[in-house]
Amino acid sequence: MDAIPFVDAHVHLWDLAHIRYPWLLPPFDDAGPNGSTEAIAKNYLIDDYLADAGRWNVVGCVHIDAGAVPDQALDETRWLEGLAAAQGMPNGIVAFAALQDDGIDAVLEAHAAHPHVRGIRQIVNWHVNPMRTYNPSDVTLDDDWWRGFGRLGRHGLSFDLQCYAPQMAGLAPLIQRHPDVPVIINHLGMPIPSEREGLARWRHGIRALAACPNVSIKISGLGFIDRNWTLDAVAPLLREAIDVFGTARAMFASDSPTDKLFAPLDRYLAAYHAFAAGFSEEERRDLFGRNANRIYRLGLDL
Repeated sequence: MDAIPFVDAHVHLWDLAHIRYPWLLPPFDDAGPNGSTEAIAKNYLIDDYLADAGRWNVVGCVHIDAGAVPDQALDETRWLEGLAAAQGMPNGIVAFAALQDDGIDAVLEAHAAHPHVRGIRQIVNWHVNPMRTYNPSDVTLDDDWWRGFGRLGRHGLSFDLQCYAPQMAGLAPLIQRHPDVPVIINHLGMPIPSEREGLARWRHGIRALAACPNVSIKISGLGFIDRNWTLDAVAPLLREAIDVFGTARAMFASDSPTDKLFAPLDRYLAAYHAFAAGFSEEERRDLFGRNANRIYRLGLDL
């Protein structure tokens, strides 16, 4: 076990008898960005996560919206607050809200009233390829969505941005307009190396967003880059993301259990520690824990 304290910046938990998650329901097939989710379509609770991460010095975690049906998003937040009260984790909650909806202020206010809620995630990935897209259209081009994003700051909420690279540059002016809203790019910005110009678009996109000082990036989601990833193959992307954002605006995260579809959690953390071996101890403490603690305002003693 590595002694560096780990604050996992991207974890999902679910109780399938309590809340409905359409993407975890049959029929299962290999279509879509995740492929078949049948292997993880079972309850995943704090004890399950801690068992998966047993070799590592986990001192905290941030729960990211787990794809519940939208009308149960507040139920998910309430359920997670119960877990936090009983077990001390999750230490932060990033809830779901559809920013383009009418009445978004009331929804944000309801989430923000809970003590562990720190931000909102609405997956906005749009791609022309139906096997890659998460949405039927690019909601980030919607004026109502821009207005909803602008409401986050008044509720003290951050935004977890899960999108594809071609969407990034268009979002930079919006993010610059709201410097009080921390934005955390999910899963390395989801580069698609297999596409023609996929890496060129990713390099352009992350640099456009990195120019905004309120944007940081999660080093996670390796299975979305390549379901058969190896550290040798992804290390140049990890290095470039950290070079672009710096060690103060990057953080390692597991994306458990979703990324368990592609490899055990242990393999991700072992890869991150092997990759980070050349960084100083202070930089590793930032990347594995202190940045997540600061950006998500967890208040842990690190």
